[in-house]
Amino acid sequence: MSDLEQLKYPIGNFSYDENTAAEQRQTRIEELALTASRLREAIEGLNDGQLDTPYRPGGWTVRQVVHHVADASMNGLIRAKLALTEQQPLVKTFEENDWVKLQDSSLLPVEPSLKMLEGIHERMDALLRSLPPESFSLAFQHPVSGLNTLDRLVAYFAWHGKQHAAHITSLRQREGW
Repeated sequence: MSDLEQLKYPIGNFSYDENTAAEQRQTRIEELALTASRLREAIEGLNDGQLDTPYRPGGWTVRQVVHHVADASMNGLIRAKLALTEQQPLVKTFEENDWVKLQDSSLLPVEPSLKMLEGIHERMDALLRSLPPESFSLAFQHPVSGLNTLDRLVAYFAWHGKQHAAHITSLRQREGW
């Protein structure tokens, strides 16, 4: 992996094995539930200048990363609920690179998004733990990635939270913060 790829994917690219065992699913749900606390820990003590530092050349700032994770998680919870209540619903994409340029992502303090993440992931955790195993095969249709099961969504968001926390912690390590 090149240096730029390592900065972009510090924990590696997302991969998913469709043969998810119950224990693996539970581990992913636990990982997903830790998203807000991981991000809160990753940014602890950072000042505004540090929050406005890109995690890699050409990348988003730490502030934008935190707001992005809240935006993505909000979409993830909605997609999960749609998959559980409709027959393979078509979901919308969200233009994440455009969303992070909006004022609420580029200028707002990170605390509102951390609070959102705590609430969203508490709700997602409660929802996912309440489901029987067969519910995880329910799916939604994504315009880019195609059919996505609830199992795949859980795997993705478990990875997603760890990935973005690692963007911040690896930047802190490189910068000596």
